[in-house]
Amino acid sequence: MSTYILVPMDGAPLSKKALEVALSEHDDAEFTVLHVIDPADPGYSYPIDVDVTREPLHGSEAWYERAEELADELFDDARETADDYGVDLETELVAGSPARVIVDYAADHDVDHIIMGSHGRDEKSRILLGSVTETVAFRSPVRVTLVR
Repeated sequence: MSTYILVPMDGAPLSKKALEVALSEHDDAEFTVLHVIDPADPGYSYPIDVDVTREPLHGSEAWYERAEELADELFDDARETADDYGVDLETELVAGSPARVIVDYAADHDVDHIIMGSHGRDEKSRILLGSVTETVAFRSPVRVTLVR
């Protein structure tokens, strides 16, 4: 029976590094990359510069379509990274509060281990953990490895 690892990715460099660590250290595991679209975040929950005056109206159908396009790009990048390690992975896109979605996903899908970046968008922060990471680390029903 193989280990089932969840790698939440928001497109930030540390989330990609977390995927690389997961793939390099757990070559016999099953992997799912999870991206969460946060409806409360007009920036698509993806670390790009978003000019909200030129983007679709936040929360509109067009806004969700754009968020899904960006998620597809993130998943393509994750698959390319996994291919470098000779590993197949699943991808999952969910809308909601990122920390809650990650914790609930782990509980509902028999995840054994979560490997994630210690920060999202602001990896240079002097704060020990990002807010989503902190919540996941303290509420997760499974082991969490944080990559910095």
